[in-house]
Amino acid sequence: MNRILVTGGRGFIGTRLTHELRSRGHDVWTCDLLAGDDPQHVRADVTAYEQLDGLVRRSHFDYVYHLAAEYGRQNGEDHYANLWRTLAIGTKHLLCLQERHRYRMVYFSSAEVYGDYDGVMTEDVMERVPIRQMNDYAIAKWAGEQQCLNSADKFGTEIVRVRPVGCYGPGEPYHPHRGVIPVFVYRALTDRSLTVHQGHTRVFDYVDDTCRTFANIVDGFKPGEVYNVAGPQEWAIGTAPLAELVVELTGASPGLLEYQQQEAFTTRIKIVDSSKAERDLGHAPTVDLRDGLVRYIAWMRRRYRATSAVEGDLFDGTVANREGQP
Repeated sequence: MNRILVTGGRGFIGTRLTHELRSRGHDVWTCDLLAGDDPQHVRADVTAYEQLDGLVRRSHFDYVYHLAAEYGRQNGEDHYANLWRTLAIGTKHLLCLQERHRYRMVYFSSAEVYGDYDGVMTEDVMERVPIRQMNDYAIAKWAGEQQCLNSADKFGTEIVRVRPVGCYGPGEPYHPHRGVIPVFVYRALTDRSLTVHQGHTRVFDYVDDTCRTFANIVDGFKPGEVYNVAGPQEWAIGTAPLAELVVELTGASPGLLEYQQQEAFTTRIKIVDSSKAERDLGHAPTVDLRDGLVRYIAWMRRRYRATSAVEGDLFDGTVANREGQP
C-alpha cells in the first residue's frame, strides 16, 4: 500500500482516479480549492506554498498525482492569470517540496502540447519537429513539463509525465469552457443550438479506462517517462460526425446543428499513439465512443433533470473553472 496525494482531487478525473486508487488498497488523500466531506480531503490551493508544505510534512506521501489545473483553452485565455499561477507556480511548489521530501510525482500535462501537428502524435514529436503551442493552456502545460525535466536533471527527482487525450464520461458537468462532448451533450439535452466547427478530428477515451491506466503507474513507475493516454487511433472522429451522433443518441432535433469553419487557436487533428502506455501501463480501452456516450448521456440526464431554461442560462456565463483536469 502506498500513501498518495491527488491534487485537484475534487475534479472530474481526480475524483475517479481517487476511487480507482483506493479500490486497490492505497491510502489516498486529496487536496483541491473545493471543500469536501471526505475525512482525507484537505482544502488547499497549490499556489499557496505554506498550505502544501504543511500537508506534505504531516503526511509523508510516497506519490503525488498532480492534476490541479485551470482546465481548458478558452478558460485559459479568459483567466490567464489564474492559469499561470496554478500551472506554473503550483507545479513549482510541488517540485520544490519533492526535492526536499523525495516523493515520486505523476505530472499531468496534455496532448495540447503537440500544437497543430498533423501526424500521429508520438511522445518524441517535440524532439524531432519544431512545435509551437497554440494557446496559453498548451504553453503552460509544456512549461510544466520543462519544469519537471529541469528538476529531475538538477535534483534527481523522480517524475512521470502523462498527456491525456479526450477523457470524458460520467462525473463531468457542463460548462462552456469544457470539452466538446460535455458541451454537445448538454446543449442537445436542453434543446439549444450546437455550434459545430468542422475540420477538426479527435480521439476520445472513457474516464474509467483512462483512470485504470493512471492508477497502474505506481505499479510500474519508470522515472523520466512520458505517456500518451488516449483511445485507439481507429476511434478517431470528426467534430461533425460526433455532433450528429450526440443528436442521434439524445433524440434531439438535427435542426440544432449549426456548422461553422475551423475554430481558431485549436488543433485540427489530435490523434496520438498510446503504444508506450499499452506496453508499460497496460492501457487497454474497453468502452468505445458510442457506448461511452450512452452512459454519459444517462448521467447528464440525471444531473440536469431539474434544470429549467432560465437556470440553464446561468451556465453560459464566463466564470473561472479551477479544478483538477488536464
